[in-house]
Amino acid sequence: MKRILVIHGPNLELLGRREPAVYGRITLKEINAALRKTARKRKITLKIAQSNHEGEIVDLIGGAKSRFAGLLINPAGYTHTSVAIRDAIAASGLVTVEVHLSNIYSREEFRRESLVSPVAKGAVLGFGAKSYTLGLGALIDLIA
Repeated sequence: MKRILVIHGPNLELLGRREPAVYGRITLKEINAALRKTARKRKITLKIAQSNHEGEIVDLIGGAKSRFAGLLINPAGYTHTSVAIRDAIAASGLVTVEVHLSNIYSREEFRRESLVSPVAKGAVLGFGAKSYTLGLGALIDLIA
């Protein structure tokens, strides 16, 4: 059975409470349940992690190469700032799909650049929690 690493970046543990007008009312627990349901249907195993710490995210990606077939990541605020996460993804060689709840290109100017997108196979954004399941489906198709 193929394995996929899912990483939720900083502040995503606050979903459901944090800026619901932007991110919706769905919680991270609910997103993870939807991801697990999709994975079960597609016979994929997931390891799901959330971290507010850049170094921890880099370590997770760095250790994933031999254990996972793909990476689904919402780098959250690190999307726009973390060369370290970008470089870890590039070095890992993992098929990567970037996801975002909101459309980063319709938000503040500083959010309109993703350092991760150039090293990801694709990105799904702006569909709320559905971005995650759409992204996971695309990633599963890519690694099949």
